[in-house]
Amino acid sequence: MSNSIPDNDAEPVDGAQDDIARDDGAASGDGATSSDGAPPIDIRGVLVQVAGARLLLPNATIAEVLSYAPPAPIAGAPRWLLGQIRWRGWNLPMIAFGELSGLAREPGGLGSKVVVLKALSAASRLPYFAMLTQGFPRLVTVSASGLYLQSREDKVMPLGVQARVRLNDDAALLPDLEAVEAMIGEALAQAA
Repeated sequence: MSNSIPDNDAEPVDGAQDDIARDDGAASGDGATSSDGAPPIDIRGVLVQVAGARLLLPNATIAEVLSYAPPAPIAGAPRWLLGQIRWRGWNLPMIAFGELSGLAREPGGLGSKVVVLKALSAASRLPYFAMLTQGFPRLVTVSASGLYLQSREDKVMPLGVQARVRLNDDAALLPDLEAVEAMIGEALAQAA
């Protein structure tokens, strides 16, 4: 998916120059370092296609990618909480991020996958939750020179999103996973 926002309208993500390596000259062996003197590093990320958007997640948050199977419904749950799946002895809540954020309706079906994500919040009752995706996630290298913030403070973000970014030529959303986990916990408590 190509980005229609011009380069001069994008800004490097705050702090990215220090946290994520620049590729400038690293291959030439010139000993490039970040501003704090540490050698530059890249991080591994994953682009996940959901209905209406592409999400950029740290690779370390993904525990496993599964083939889609209809989840067991949860009575009284919101539409974005699709149900529960069994995974390695756990009953995991499965969400449709496109529906949760209001971006698009997201039915599962042929070609859909389920990404099992590690919970980040210490307050979370479950160590994992599942997210419906449209196809296989794509592993990417995230560097400071290729990651740009597209959103502005005055723009309203969709629910569960903390920023709009561009990674090279790919427009993506950075989900607020802690907020999503809190929403899952509230929805499960209300459905119980």
